[in-house]
Amino acid sequence: MAADEQSSSDSHATTAAPEAHEPQLIDIDRTIFIQLGIFLLAMYLLNRFLWRPYLRVRTERVARVEGYREEAGRLETDAQQRLARADAALAEARRVGAGQRAVARGEAQAREQTLLAEANAAAQKKVADARARLSAAVAGERQKLDAQSSAVATEAAKKILGREVVT
Repeated sequence: MAADEQSSSDSHATTAAPEAHEPQLIDIDRTIFIQLGIFLLAMYLLNRFLWRPYLRVRTERVARVEGYREEAGRLETDAQQRLARADAALAEARRVGAGQRAVARGEAQAREQTLLAEANAAAQKKVADARARLSAAVAGERQKLDAQSSAVATEAAKKILGREVVT
């Protein structure tokens, strides 16, 4: 039997090529058009229902993110401008306050000088009045003392001499 199989296999070897028992990967026949149609239909459906919505959502998201970034940049610029205006207003207020403080200080010093001058003048007047009264009192007392000294001198001379003294 082995010899029969060998002889029959020899006859096939010379007459036809051996056939592969494995299926072919791609059969090129009418089914390629069906496969191409299914592929194109799948591409159309995937494009319409998957890729386009995905790309639209992605584009919207990118646009929103960019919009938010632009908004953040604009808000940052606006905040910096407001801060600069606030700093300028604060500097102006400090400058005005310093000017008003200097004016108030000058007015206070002028008022102080005026009050000191008035007080000094009043004190000088009181001192002058007191000196005038004191001088008048001293002059009056000197006259009294002169009168008394003459009387005391006459009395002392009278006691010392033991007689009346004529002046």
